[in-house]
Amino acid sequence: MTNRRPRSLLHSGAFVAIAMGVMNVGTYGFQIIAARALGPSEYGAVASLMAVLIVVAVLQLGLQATAARRIAGEPVHVAQIERGILRVSYRAALALGALMLLISPLLWRVLRLDGIAPVILLAVAAVPATIMGGQAGILQGERRWQPLGLVYMGVGVSRVVIGTVCVIIAPTETSAMLGVAIALWVPVAIGWWTLRAHRDPGETSEEHRTHSIARETISASLALLAFYLLCNVDIVVARNVLDEHDAGLYAGGLILTKAVLFLPQFVVVVAFPSLSTASQRRLALVRSLALVAALGTVCTLGAWLLSDFALVFIGGSEYADVQSRLWLFAVLGTVLAMLQLLVYSVLARRGTRSTYIIWGGVVVLLVAALQTSTLDGLLLTVLAVDTVLLVVLTAVSFWRLREPAAEAEPPVALAG
Repeated sequence: MTNRRPRSLLHSGAFVAIAMGVMNVGTYGFQIIAARALGPSEYGAVASLMAVLIVVAVLQLGLQATAARRIAGEPVHVAQIERGILRVSYRAALALGALMLLISPLLWRVLRLDGIAPVILLAVAAVPATIMGGQAGILQGERRWQPLGLVYMGVGVSRVVIGTVCVIIAPTETSAMLGVAIALWVPVAIGWWTLRAHRDPGETSEEHRTHSIARETISASLALLAFYLLCNVDIVVARNVLDEHDAGLYAGGLILTKAVLFLPQFVVVVAFPSLSTASQRRLALVRSLALVAALGTVCTLGAWLLSDFALVFIGGSEYADVQSRLWLFAVLGTVLAMLQLLVYSVLARRGTRSTYIIWGGVVVLLVAALQTSTLDGLLLTVLAVDTVLLVVLTAVSFWRLREPAAEAEPPVALAG
């Protein structure tokens, strides 16, 4: 009996939740190490590059959502869907990498970097990140939790190990991005090894041809792009409206924001099936929002009462000038975490119109943030716009949940 429990855990959704925790710890562990090794000025550049990578990764998430939805909905076509997803993933990865190379001079100027090499490495990193999305979606749709969890672990562990070695050898933004680019091939290798076995051809359908998969991937990616732009556009603005030191301080504070944002990811994972069920959506959304808000409140109080410890968490004494504002960065993370839950609620009910509201919030945030010139002004502007968007999207979501559920395609089944 005792031997079966660990084995059962490895093949359950709980293992994916643990793996996601390892991934987040590894990802943010690298950011903390980089912040200490590089200092505010250099780390501000790395943070802006990582923000761009997160936005670019919406294609990865779109591929994962498309693969998971199709395989979970029609498992008899799994072989055809897998072939189509991998084909689209490789083509999309190469196209995205080429596009990033093409616009690298523009990104170099916009992000105000010392050289173009980090942007070129960002383009290289976009290739494995995109391929991983298709692989993870196939594993997720088939509910192969153990290899999916190993892919997630591969992201976090490789980044903190390889990235740390790189910044220790040469504490520069180029070295940090080299570590990120190399590390992203580790989960791709894990995914390739898992999916290498030949499959029975199985049944085929016109619906799962390459062009159909590509269209759905683009649609899902555009919906997710709005949220990730909302979460990351402020660091790019900071590089342009603040001096180098203050931009680095703002980037340091955002480490705490991102930690609070991703801490309640397990809530999204657990709640998503209920959010996808018409009779349970409203209650599930109320409970989930309350839980995310409670976790965010605890984090905010911790950042306020234990600001010395929180300062260690974001990079140490070099970031002391931002210590008194850390609780505001935690509030911002809480607002974004609640917005993230609402976005997945929109995806669960296939709510196209609500996506336009998020895009509107991105535009307002960009315009308003560009009018600021101080760290405090930028932080309060971003917090105000995100809070208003949260209130509006919450109201719209609950208004929509009053109506009978319309017929829609099956929602994406999230791991867990």
